[in-house]
Amino acid sequence: MNPNFNKSPNGLLPVIIQDNLTSIVLMLGYMNEEAFVKTTQENRVTFFSRSKQRLWTKGEESKNYLNVNSILLDCDEDTLLIRATPAGAVCHTGNDTCFGEANSPSSFLFQLEKIINERKMNPTDDSYTASLFKKGINKIAQKVGEEAVELIIEAKDNDNILFLNEAADLLYHYLVLLAAKDLRLIDVERIFKERNLKEK
Repeated sequence: MNPNFNKSPNGLLPVIIQDNLTSIVLMLGYMNEEAFVKTTQENRVTFFSRSKQRLWTKGEESKNYLNVNSILLDCDEDTLLIRATPAGAVCHTGNDTCFGEANSPSSFLFQLEKIINERKMNPTDDSYTASLFKKGINKIAQKVGEEAVELIIEAKDNDNILFLNEAADLLYHYLVLLAAKDLRLIDVERIFKERNLKEK
């Protein structure tokens, strides 16, 4: 791979950072040749900061590094696409991506997952979710089992409204169980992707 840094007057090429698991665009930065070499040697994204006028490893202060999975060069050899695994929030605002909600997973399940984790980290007395975490993982697992049985019962009838409500209850408690295990939907998604690759 030979990026052509001479194509830019200042020797900087744009670098698109994409989440290796979700394919969400995380941020855009710039690299000179020195930053590119450092990135390939350490497998950790280093940019050239235009404001600081120096090399800048993403996460050097926050420890939210971008660990490199792959690097692609476009057909004109003047733009890089790096698929990376972030070690934490990517944006300085604390968001997972610098492009905000418009680029985040649109599924409400991901939003619900964030709410559940927020209840876990900052419990309140009036939160049902927080009360589940307080009771412990055995109680949470038991609730998942109970909701699964209720869903099966409703599946045998013809009331789709009741069935969907039970499905929602099961999915909610499943997300709580994931959070209790310090896991996320994205971890489950990774399993699906790995299985899909094996089937091809």
